[in-house]
Order: sequence, then structure tokens, then C-alpha cells
Amino acid sequence: MQITLTELATKIGAELEASDLVIIIGIAPLNKANQQQISFFSSSKYRNELSKTQAAAVILTEKDRKFCKVAKLVMSNPYLGYAKAAALFNPTIPKPPGIHPSAYVSPDAMLDDTVYVGPQVVIEAGAKLGKEVEIGPGCVIEANVEIGANCQLKANITLCSGTKIGQRTIIHPGAVIGADGFGNANNDGKWFKVPQLGGVLIGDDVEIGANTTIDKGALEDTSIANGARLDNLIQIAHNVQIGEYTAIAGCVGIAGSTKIGKNCLIGGGVGISGHLEIVDNVCVTGGSIVLRSIRKPGVYSSGTPIENNQHWHRNYLRFKQLNEMAQSLKKLEKNI
Repeated sequence: MQITLTELATKIGAELEASDLVIIIGIAPLNKANQQQISFFSSSKYRNELSKTQAAAVILTEKDRKFCKVAKLVMSNPYLGYAKAAALFNPTIPKPPGIHPSAYVSPDAMLDDTVYVGPQVVIEAGAKLGKEVEIGPGCVIEANVEIGANCQLKANITLCSGTKIGQRTIIHPGAVIGADGFGNANNDGKWFKVPQLGGVLIGDDVEIGANTTIDKGALEDTSIANGARLDNLIQIAHNVQIGEYTAIAGCVGIAGSTKIGKNCLIGGGVGISGHLEIVDNVCVTGGSIVLRSIRKPGVYSSGTPIENNQHWHRNYLRFKQLNEMAQSLKKLEKNI
């Protein structure tokens, strides 16, 4: 693909400071871009690379314009500009409609004529697939699953019965949606399995990362609202509710029946206990453990940052003594 800087600026919503005759053929990092490529700048730690870049133009903010010696594409959100430009140079190529000969599709499944079904796919009775849905190789779509228009399932994904997905949702390889939640009743030391009777509801424009698992609800449905973003290797337990446009990074575990609001950011490796509520606009930083509800918007953290092992052991021993120290402090306060 080739495009002039003027055309590119219009498509990504940037103000151009350059000649419209420059032809762009791609996008690259600041330190590797050439005179036919653009780059972007959104972090001050790369300012040295910005001053030396050989890119044809750089997407940046107004306040960073003075540090750039090449043409500028100025906008308030350079990272968004980069995302739009990258999409232009790497367009998605839709799969042609049709069913691969090695796939099994139940005669009682309902597929729009524009659906693509890849090799070794299994689609069971009662499944409904909307317009221009793409099902990658090795996927299993169980009975009565519903998938809205323009969804993409990459490869080796399992959608269990009771799963319903909105439009334009992307699911990456290895994800399992709608498996039984972890429900067990104890009977004199032995476990009795609790049937999981709910499903999973996934909204429009959701993206779900590789090997992420979302369990079906025990009685009601587990739900992921419109626009949510789930990274790889996330575990979402039964009856969890995740609000619109919330983004969750990799290796997060969310226990059952927890409700997370809109526009939240959950960092990597966070553990969230069950039956909690997290309101809208909360950021939980990476590695934190959430053991109680969060009722006010803001940034929350927990855990101990890494340090020298000897220092860590010393602090750990002191941590074990905190209660005794607190009691001693109270006694001292009474005596003053």
C-alpha cells in the first residue's frame, strides 16, 4: 500500500506539517524508520530517538513538536494515530465464504451464507452464526451457541453450550468460553459437583486473548459487556460481570460472582476475590490482590515490590513482628 502524507493525516485525524507529495509505504519504530515510513512518539524516554529519527514523519502531540526534526503529524493521542495508521498498512483480509471439507456442521445448525468455516471445525445442532462470521481451524461450537455478525474465532477455540456472542468480537487461539464454573458441595469430606445452569453473554466489539477461560454461570449468566478487552491467560469464574470498555491484562484471576464496572483497568497478575464489587473507573496496578470491594474510583495497589533478597528477608521478619510492635506502641502512648 502507498499513501501520501496528506491522505494519511486525513485518515488518522492528524494535523500535517509537511509536503503532500511524500509517499508513505509503511510504519516503523523511531530508530528504524526510513524516509518512506512514518513513526510515532508518545513517551519521553524515547526523546533521544525522536531527535535522530530518519522517518518521513512522526505522529506526536503539539507539546512534542519542537523536539522533532522531520515532518510532523500532530494529534492529541499519538498512540491512537499509530493504531489507525497500522490498520491502514495491515488491512484484514476476509476469508471467502464456505465450509472446509474436513469440518463437521450439524444439519440443524443455522449458518449465514457468508460464513467461513475452517478445517477440522465442529459445529453442533442449534448453533446460530451470523453474517461474515469466520471460524478458524479446530474450533468447537457446541449446541445452541449464538455468534453475531462479523465475529472472528481464530483457532482451537471452544464455545460451550449457553454461550452467546455479539457482533464484531474477536477471540484468539485456545480460548475456552462457557466451561463449567468451579462449583462443588462438600459432603462429609467428599465433593459433590454442583451443576452449572447459566451461560456466558459476550457483547459487541469485545476482544478475548489466547488461552483465556470464561466459565458459565451457576444459575445466572457470566457477562462481558460491549467493548471490553481481555488479554491472554485470564481466568474469569462463574457469574462474574465485567463492564463496558474495561481492559484486563494477562494472568489475572477473578473469582466467582464479582462485579467489575465500566472503564476499569486491571493490571497483569492481579488476583480478585469472589463476591466483590469494583465500581467504574478503577485502576488496579499489576500484581495486586483485591480482597474487598472498591467503592470509589481511583488507582489501587498492593503487594511488595521486588528488592534484594537479604533486605526482603529482613523486612519479612519485621512484618511478622508488626502486631507486637503495634501493641508496644499503644502501651507507650498510654504512658506519655
